[in-house]
Amino acid sequence: GSIPEHVAIIMDGNGRWAKNRGKMRVMGHNAGVESVRDIVEASAQIGVKYLTLYTFSKENWKRPKQEVAALMQLLIQAIRSETQMLHQNNVRMNVIGSMNDLPEKVQHVLLESLELTRNNTGMVLSLALSYSGRWEITQATKKIAEDVRRGFIDPEDITDETFERYLETYGMPHPELLIRTSGEFRLSNFLLWQLAYTEIYISNCYWPDFRRGMLYEAIRDYQGRERRYGMTSEQLENIKALELGQSSGISSPTPSDNQY
Repeated sequence: GSIPEHVAIIMDGNGRWAKNRGKMRVMGHNAGVESVRDIVEASAQIGVKYLTLYTFSKENWKRPKQEVAALMQLLIQAIRSETQMLHQNNVRMNVIGSMNDLPEKVQHVLLESLELTRNNTGMVLSLALSYSGRWEITQATKKIAEDVRRGFIDPEDITDETFERYLETYGMPHPELLIRTSGEFRLSNFLLWQLAYTEIYISNCYWPDFRRGMLYEAIRDYQGRERRYGMTSEQLENIKALELGQSSGISSPTPSDNQY
């Protein structure tokens, strides 16, 4: 089976992992950094082209002040310690979300990392920071409304493709696979537009325990599924047959169904 081009992960369960061990929640976040390191490395090695991690949501600002402060500090440390390694592995750093919400010091280290890795041609690692799916869609809508008002765009011409251009993820393929840890079955306001046809894999383990073997398991599970995009299995078979015919030189109409 093929390796998904874009994998998105909701890294859930750091707090509960710590609580189960009688530690402070922050220790769970600390432990979670090890998982990030392992998964980033493994993803790049197996040929994932885009890895998007739900790092800090808009809703997370509502957490206790000390926890937020500790998370920001951890973010600074992690980015400082990992950027060089990412750069050596040709990984390009990217941020989606409202960067202006972040403390200046965090913005500073992020910008350094983005600058250092911006010409890298390997895997794109996107950190969703102060991000939420609804916020992203609302922002896009505002920008489109503004462009309509200025006469740059006609309301009649707005399509899914137009809308995409205003999203944080513009230029990336939609995730083929979403992994969520800690056994929770919800999207938590993550990539709501982009996950329309994404395969979802739920792992019962908490994020600090999630390692590359579990990533491979999720990908194997994904490879065993049939992605139908609202079509029937028979339609898909016909399309595959047509595509095979084309690759062997037989001309045939191309399916118009949006396959990214």
